This record gives sequence, C-alpha cells and structure tokens, in this order.
Amino acid sequence: MNTPLTPGAGTVPTTLEDFMAQALVMEQDAVARYTEFADMMETHNNPEVAEWFRKMAVIEGKHAAQIMAEMGWTEAPKHIAVLPVIDGFESPESTPVEDVHYLMQPWHVLQLALANEERAERFFAHLASVATVESVRKAALELQQEEREHVELVKAWMQKVPQPDHNWDHDPDPPRYDE
Repeated sequence: MNTPLTPGAGTVPTTLEDFMAQALVMEQDAVARYTEFADMMETHNNPEVAEWFRKMAVIEGKHAAQIMAEMGWTEAPKHIAVLPVIDGFESPESTPVEDVHYLMQPWHVLQLALANEERAERFFAHLASVATVESVRKAALELQQEEREHVELVKAWMQKVPQPDHNWDHDPDPPRYDE
C-alpha cells in the first residue's frame, strides 16, 4: 500500500517491497535512457560520447541488479506504484532528451549524469523525510547515501576529462533536411 505524496505526483511507499520496486524502476529508466542516448550518439557518428553513455547504462544496470539481489527477486515486480515526481521529471535519474546534443563531448555526459545523481539523492532524501514506515525511511537514507557516493564519483570523473571550448556546438557542416 502506498500513501499519496501530493495529488497527482505519485506515492510514498509504505512497504519495503514497494519502495525497492520504485528504486528498481528508477534504475531501469536510467539504463533505458542512457542506452537510447548512446544509440543516438552512434547515429550522429559521435562514438566517444556513445561509449560514455553505454558506460553509464552499465553502471545503472548494476544498481538494478543489486536491488534485485538484495530483495531476492528473480524478476521485477509486476505491479509498481507511480513514482513521485521531483523537479518536474518523470523519473529522478532520467535526463530529458532535449538536453542531449549530437556534438556533445564526454564532459557533457558527465554533467548530465551529475544532475541525475544529485536529483536521485534529493529524491531519496525527500522520501526518507516523508516516510511513515521505518524500514522505508532507513532504505531511503541508505539509497540517498549511495547516490551521494555516485555524485562524488561523477565529480571525480569530470576532473579527468577536458571541459569543452565555448563553441563546442558549432558545426561547420550542419545537417540539412529537405522537405
């Protein structure tokens, strides 16, 4: 059973199973979105950025597998309550498609990942603050801490890749579309 968070904005889980099912959906959404972006970058002949997006998808996939293992699930639960909306996003670890540019560089991918991890950290902190069940509150705090560690990891990666020039998105031969 879940309790309303705010009207139309999803629910606060009232069982550990519901909470972990929501966390699993978040990770699966992140895998799907990063994979979609990797495919887009390959289409635009940007293999370096595609590789970074694939790396992020693998990492999020490992998080999903960890949740499955911790819960003893062999397959994802069939019924999952609607995720609470935070910061206007459908899923806290999902990047809007319009934030991706075909000329982006690895630094940009890490910027997107950083925003996702920070949003997920806020999401779990918020759930911990409104949880009415101790096991859910405790799990939310644990996942908040994991997301905080992910934030630090992404920040460390960002120190290893060059920041793009201010005109990184200039294309001397932009795509042309015939009607």
